[in-house]
Amino acid sequence: MTSFDLETYTQGLTDFISASPCATFAARTLAELYSSQGFKQVDPSQPWPQNPGRYFLRRKGALISWIVPAGSPKGFRIIGSHSDSPAFKLKPTPDSLSPDGWGQLNVEVYGGMLPNSWLNRELGIAGIVYDRSEGCYPVRTGPIAIIPQLAPHLDRDSANKLQLDRQQHLRPLWYVGGSSRKILDLIAQQAGLSSADEITSHELYTFDTHAPQRLGTDGEFLASARQDNLLSVYSATKALLSLAETDFQGENILISAAFDHEEVGSHTETGAAGPLLEQVLRRCALATGEVEAFERMLAASSCLSADVAHSVNPNYPEKHDPDTRPVMGAGPVLKLNASQRYATDAQGWHIWEDAARRSEVKTQSFVSNNAVTCGSTIAPMTATRLGITTIDVGVPILSMHTAREMCALSDQVEMAKIMQAYLQK
Repeated sequence: MTSFDLETYTQGLTDFISASPCATFAARTLAELYSSQGFKQVDPSQPWPQNPGRYFLRRKGALISWIVPAGSPKGFRIIGSHSDSPAFKLKPTPDSLSPDGWGQLNVEVYGGMLPNSWLNRELGIAGIVYDRSEGCYPVRTGPIAIIPQLAPHLDRDSANKLQLDRQQHLRPLWYVGGSSRKILDLIAQQAGLSSADEITSHELYTFDTHAPQRLGTDGEFLASARQDNLLSVYSATKALLSLAETDFQGENILISAAFDHEEVGSHTETGAAGPLLEQVLRRCALATGEVEAFERMLAASSCLSADVAHSVNPNYPEKHDPDTRPVMGAGPVLKLNASQRYATDAQGWHIWEDAARRSEVKTQSFVSNNAVTCGSTIAPMTATRLGITTIDVGVPILSMHTAREMCALSDQVEMAKIMQAYLQK
């Protein structure tokens, strides 16, 4: 079993987060990484590959990668994650101009963010634009905008109670100096287009431009944007690549699926509620030549749904169950919920514990305080759509859904180890 060096892992993780300001860039970065490791990109409009090997399929902000072993595979071992994070999305007409020489960006709130965490941060814009010839161009600016907070002298109540109107108070400002310059003029320049008139459509998001930073007395923690859920995407990628390095000859097709749009419900063509994963599984099964291979293989399959978990915040201890208290640095977390907002059942719990034992990784559990409603993940919809055992897991973090989150790096390495063991079974 491949081991993961903490320093090497950390460098790779921070590079991945920095290269992935939005889901489209995350999928693009993953595609480059898998290509460099000998995975072949699959075009779904062409005949499906029939031979054992390493493959990936990229669609917009989602990417699915897989390893097909020799012989007749018995089932699928799947790790699911998501590539998107809360942000501000530019509206179709993104510009307003103040009489004071500032441009105000018209944005929508994407996902369940904590808006106050985005104040006073240097923001860039990243995403894609299309031109009239149907060319699609990735774009990424440097720090160009900011959402300045109102001084307490002008709102004496704000020091104790901050109220933000999402339409009026969360508009990023960028300096136009009294000119008529528009943000799409800058975006067109980034895309290599002659003018904004060439842009026919766009999908653009703000991102925090601050680089990931290690902290702690020994640098044992990481602060960065988009840990939810690039942490899980990266650990799943490392686990799958570690097995590709050894020409894995197991009994299952191994899959890592990084979906888009989890933060807004997943009900899209590239979301976990959409058909993308099922299409990949079905075509992989049909490639075996067996008529009932898809149904037979699903019956022997499972999915590890990886998304970040809630670490205990010592300033708010009452928000957690008094007897189940996951903390950063004590290992990956199994999530359970009686209402099935997390999909883990007894069989899935057993699968997780078996992988933990074989990888010699210590784990923790998360269950909600009965007075505090928990979130949900892609797992329930994956279990519903495919009818397979699905297990909810994640590494514990603090400041979830803020512009800058925090994790323990040791948990990341341990998660990659347990994912590797899960895939190898």
